[in-house]
Amino acid sequence: MDFFAGVLGWTVIAEPGGSFSGFVGDRLAAHVVAGEQGWRVFFGGDEARELRANSSVDGGRVLHGPWAPPPRVGEPCWVELMTESPQDDYWSAELGWESRPEGEDFVVFTSARHGDPRAVAGRLTTSRAQGWQVYFAVDDVVAACARVSVWDGRVLLEPTTVPTGLVASIEGPHGGSCVLLEKPAGWGGVWSS
Repeated sequence: MDFFAGVLGWTVIAEPGGSFSGFVGDRLAAHVVAGEQGWRVFFGGDEARELRANSSVDGGRVLHGPWAPPPRVGEPCWVELMTESPQDDYWSAELGWESRPEGEDFVVFTSARHGDPRAVAGRLTTSRAQGWQVYFAVDDVVAACARVSVWDGRVLLEPTTVPTGLVASIEGPHGGSCVLLEKPAGWGGVWSS
């Protein structure tokens, strides 16, 4: 938790049972549960339920996403499913999403749940890391990567420009990787427009 707080600027609050919450101002950025592996992604929906790939649906208010306020530094700003076997029909059926191919191996999922269709998530066919990758907003990717070293983490992918924007992939000293996205205009970076 100290690593992500140091790199992303979170204010950390200890919770019962050994878990922690990371806040950016008055907004919850992440809840870290001791012993859990990787990120668990929660999508908004009518009925709470478990999904594939360490994700769930929650019937509560969505804190981050295309209809939430624009992401502030340190907040989640995009999610992308990394998988070897695309199952776009599953996500469309479970969440009412439409899939829009944006290249040979990449799909943007959109939803019209609250009005005009907006990008909600991406899917990349890859043999690299599997599961949902969480992107966090930063002002300066290069400066954030320098903080990664200070907090004993490592940069897995140096700053590079991808369709989402300028990104870098990082990992904490005890595991836990995420992607940093520089100055996203909204949820999904360039996909927000």
